[in-house]
Amino acid sequence: MTQSSSTGTSTRWLQLLMGIICMAMIANLQYGWTLFVNPISEKYGWSRAAIQVAFTIFVLTETWLVPIEGYLVDKFGPRPVVMGGGVLCAIGWIMNSYADTLTFLYFAAAVSGVGAGAVYGTCVGNALKWFPDRRGLAAGLTAAGFGAGSALTIIPISTMIKADGYQAAFLYFGILQGLVVFALSIFLKRAPDDLAKSASVAGQIKVQQVKRNYQPMELLKQPVFWVMYAMFVMVAAGGLMATAQLGPIAQDFKIGDTPVNIMGLVLPALTFALAIDRVLNGLTRPFFGWVSDQIGREQTMFIAFAIEAVGILCLYQFGQNPVAFVILTGLVFFAWGEIYSLFPSTCADTFGSKYAAGNAGLLYTAKGTASLLVPLSSVLAAATGSWHAVFIVASILNALAALMAWFVLRPMRARHMAAN
Repeated sequence: MTQSSSTGTSTRWLQLLMGIICMAMIANLQYGWTLFVNPISEKYGWSRAAIQVAFTIFVLTETWLVPIEGYLVDKFGPRPVVMGGGVLCAIGWIMNSYADTLTFLYFAAAVSGVGAGAVYGTCVGNALKWFPDRRGLAAGLTAAGFGAGSALTIIPISTMIKADGYQAAFLYFGILQGLVVFALSIFLKRAPDDLAKSASVAGQIKVQQVKRNYQPMELLKQPVFWVMYAMFVMVAAGGLMATAQLGPIAQDFKIGDTPVNIMGLVLPALTFALAIDRVLNGLTRPFFGWVSDQIGREQTMFIAFAIEAVGILCLYQFGQNPVAFVILTGLVFFAWGEIYSLFPSTCADTFGSKYAAGNAGLLYTAKGTASLLVPLSSVLAAATGSWHAVFIVASILNALAALMAWFVLRPMRARHMAAN
């Protein structure tokens, strides 16, 4: 396929658009979950902690199985994997609507997680393959669909829960979202293996890319992969430590309900901060992805991670001021969400396009590793009696990752590229 043709160009952008829509359809499995916790607790009398175990199961199955799902994408193409993922997502939410025991609820979460991981891993992997010249932007736009998708349906779901009950919302939105993903999966295509060699595309690639295609098992033997994995864990854990505790932090600062007026919009400080999270956490992924396509992956990592390190320190130092709390929270989120575009694109540049879905899936498990470290922030805060140590640790992790991007990853990747 010649990418200089209008058909080729429109085909790959259409593939990207369908991937973004699929990601938006599965976003509520994670971001809309919070709407259901209280209604479930009220109906069955289960504790919130017990109900949230289902969410943990969802995140773990969604994250840790992506390498397997990515392998299936590389072998069979995106269509069957997304199709199966859409079916599992629908079944998971339908099961949630009927779950009358915690065991049933947990099993439904596992089914949903497998389905969501299949869709997520496939859509990101497919974007990496279709856009060798704009990998950062394509992966960023796809990942942004996962974050922004819930914004489109959060109000309708909340309205249905209030009007018809949470079980109806689970049932009908599960069927609707599953059908959309299933329908779009029919039109997903595998990117041509020689796409990166196309004259029109090759001339637009500004970042160095390896010529050899590494299989997932070969990937695990490369030291440069483990450097990227360690950096991913550090940045993800550092950001999650700071952002996952926003509610308790705002409460301790005694500013959570303080009205904040920014450009005529007045909201309580914590509500404002969480609203900005949704917006900036979506915008940062394509923005920094695009920047990395222009100036290089490591340079962009250094800039973003350094901003995150400084932003976290400033949030702790000046966060007692409600306006500063909102603004600095926005900065922290903006400098954190880009990991979901920078690391997949860097992985594909370093190890090739052919097995990009499986390889990116292996790297994506770093998110699961990082999530296991986040509870330590509560332990650290309890042990020290304040959030000071949590913020210091989170800032240090990001600063260390920034330095590693420039002084460790950059020379290692240069040597790796030269040898391949």
